Amino acid sequence: MENTGPAIETKKLTKTYGEGRTKVNALKSVDLAVNKGELLAIMGPSGSGKTTLLMILGLVTVPTEGTLVLDGDNIYNGRARDFQKLRREKIGFIFQFSNLIPFLTAEENIMLPMDLVGVPSQKARSRARELLDYLEVTGRAHELPERLSGGERQRVAIARALANRPAMILADEPTASLDTDRGLSVMRLLRQLSTEQGTAILVVTHDERMIGEVDRVLQLVDGAVVSDESQTKAGSPVSKDPPQGASQSAAKPPESTVQVET
Repeated sequence: MENTGPAIETKKLTKTYGEGRTKVNALKSVDLAVNKGELLAIMGPSGSGKTTLLMILGLVTVPTEGTLVLDGDNIYNGRARDFQKLRREKIGFIFQFSNLIPFLTAEENIMLPMDLVGVPSQKARSRARELLDYLEVTGRAHELPERLSGGERQRVAIARALANRPAMILADEPTASLDTDRGLSVMRLLRQLSTEQGTAILVVTHDERMIGEVDRVLQLVDGAVVSDESQTKAGSPVSKDPPQGASQSAAKPPESTVQVET
C-alpha cells in the first residue's frame, strides 16, 4: 500500500512537570513531521528535551498539551487507547545496547514482537528468517545472544524493530558506545533501512560524527526546537518526501555496500 502522509506528526507538543515554583517545561510547543523513508537525528545538550520527546513519540509518556498523529491515527483524540498495543504494532525501538532476551535465540528474539500481537507462529518464523536474511545473519538464527558478536547482536536488534513493519522506529543513542567506524556503519545501515523499508527512523544522539548520514537534523534547546534542517548528500539536497514506491517488504535488496561490525 502506497504511503500518502507522514509517519509521525505533532502540533504544539508540550510537556510540563510539577506546578508553581517547581514547574518545569520539559517540552515547549514542538511541531514536527517525519515522512516514511526519512532518517531524522534529534540532537541537543543534556536537559534539552530529547528524552522527553522520544518518550512521547514512543507513547510511553502522555503530553500535557498538543496533538500527535501516528501513521494517520490521531492518538490523543479523547478516546480510550491501548498504548501498549499501538507501540507493538506501529513503533519499533532500537537501544544503545541490543537488549536482546538472553535465553531466546536470534530468531526467537525477532519473533517475540510478532507473537505479542498475535501473528501465527509459522508466519512469524517466516518473517524472522526473511529479516535475518535481509540483514545478512541467516546463519546465526539459532544462536543465543551470548554467542553473537556485537555487530550480529545489533543486526538482530534492528531486525526485531522491523518485525511488525512499523510506521516509525525510534533509536536511542545507537552509536554512543561505538567508535567512529562502527558508529558510521550503524547509521548507514539505518539510512539504508529507512529508504528500502519505507520506515521513518528517528535517532536521538549526541554524536555529531553521525550528522552526515541523516536526512535532517532537529536541534532542541531547553525543550524548544531551535532548528530543523535538511542535510546535503553528495552535493545534492535531500528531499523530505518519502521514496516513491518504498516497500515494506522484507525481500532482500540488491547487493549492498553497507557493512556492520561482525
